[in-house]
Amino acid sequence: MTDSRAELEQLYNDSIKIIKEGHVCTGKVIAIKTKEVLVDVGFKSEGVVPIAEFSKQDLEIGKELEFFLESIENDAGNIVLSREKAIRIQGWDKIVKFSHDGTLVEGRPVKKVKGGFLVDVMGIEGFLPLSLSAFKNFADKDILYRPFPFKIVKVNNLRRSIILSRREAVQKEKDVAKDRIWLELKTGSVVSGTVKAITDFGAFIDLGGVDGLLHITDMSWSKISHPSEIVALGDKIDVTILNLDKDSGKVSLGLKQRLPDPWDGIVDKFAIGAKVKGKVVNILPYGVFVELEKGIEGLIHVSEMSWTKRINNPGEMFAVGDMVETQIISVDRESRRISLSLKQLEQNPWLEAEGKYVAGSKVSGKVRGFTDYGAFVELDSNLEGMIHVSDMSWTKRIGHPQDVLKKGQKVDVIVVSVDAQNRRIALGLKQLQDNPWAKIAEKYPLDTALEAEVVSLTDFGVFVKIDDDLEGLVYSSEIDKDASLKLKPGDKIKVKVIKVDVEAAKIGLTARV
Repeated sequence: MTDSRAELEQLYNDSIKIIKEGHVCTGKVIAIKTKEVLVDVGFKSEGVVPIAEFSKQDLEIGKELEFFLESIENDAGNIVLSREKAIRIQGWDKIVKFSHDGTLVEGRPVKKVKGGFLVDVMGIEGFLPLSLSAFKNFADKDILYRPFPFKIVKVNNLRRSIILSRREAVQKEKDVAKDRIWLELKTGSVVSGTVKAITDFGAFIDLGGVDGLLHITDMSWSKISHPSEIVALGDKIDVTILNLDKDSGKVSLGLKQRLPDPWDGIVDKFAIGAKVKGKVVNILPYGVFVELEKGIEGLIHVSEMSWTKRINNPGEMFAVGDMVETQIISVDRESRRISLSLKQLEQNPWLEAEGKYVAGSKVSGKVRGFTDYGAFVELDSNLEGMIHVSDMSWTKRIGHPQDVLKKGQKVDVIVVSVDAQNRRIALGLKQLQDNPWAKIAEKYPLDTALEAEVVSLTDFGVFVKIDDDLEGLVYSSEIDKDASLKLKPGDKIKVKVIKVDVEAAKIGLTARV
């Protein structure tokens, strides 16, 4: 009997764990009361832990947890345990390890204080400076008691305090996400993204940590003036990856590539010579762009707008939105160009010009415009001819055509020549009268002395008025330099004829008389 008791006592003693105060041990929840929880740690008596130290998920009969042994026996003969201290001790060990290897930890800001936040990390109180919080534009209600990842940037073992950084955690998560995305991205694949920024040349798309450029030329098969015509900030769009360069971090994206290319089969769709209708979508100094269908535009160059008129400003003929009928004159699939013509829809009046306007014949017209070297005259067939300044007077030196003619003035002219191939008609005013230079040569033989009126002064001489419609040139070598500097238009000077060139229609004079 005595042996049996001894054996039972030995078995009982062997079953009791060797536990020490100030250490962490494992225990099992065996009873949950109103204010305390009974825990079996394998010793001869149960441990008592305040219920406030348990989280809701840990309050479960039979659940094994870690506890800090504060006292093997209290006044009631129970073991005194602490769940919170065990959590803090184990948490601190992890915190020290994570601070060394850079592992991110989860924490919950519990209080806003001067200069930052107090954060609960595995039962350890940490400090998050505002400068490292990355909580810009966050309301306090969206911060407090919510879980966030943090990086431990400083540990004080003596005080068991830590400094945290959410900014570095956010950056690290972005870097991890970016590396993952780079592995997932493949040329030719379709990905979803958000429009992050818009510039004049395109839009930047956030692909979830990696930004890609959607260039304006890859947004639409149609011409667009600005990316904002296609996308807006915050838009969620699907794009095709056109090119990847991880070394430079550049991703080229395409939106139009997800749609059929309207230029496929363009030659069959728009035959040369065919008449087509379209809408004017853009007007430039050199021509007008016409949309023939979605994504297909053709150009009417200014040279293809009229057989007879010089078009200096297409905006005077067209407005954006106008519907026009044109003729296709060329299609270039590779360059994506279609050339259109308005004038090809009309009869070419230049084909009959040489027969209608015979050199030497007299015709009438209206002055339409000027250049420094001549005046343009519209003839009755809408063809245009030009009177060169040299063909405006036999005897007068014409400074500008507007000294002789006015815009809108009706004039009779002589056809000097017609070049239908180059679309030019040369007209003359002076040819309405006989060439007077043979008579001028007779009237003003060499050595004729005259008094003339100064008309203008040039570097090469002085032009003087000899008669009502006759001017001559006093060569700079034929007049004293000091005397010429004192001259002004209207002055009278004595001159003598030293040259009469009937072919060149010029009379030369000298003031050395």
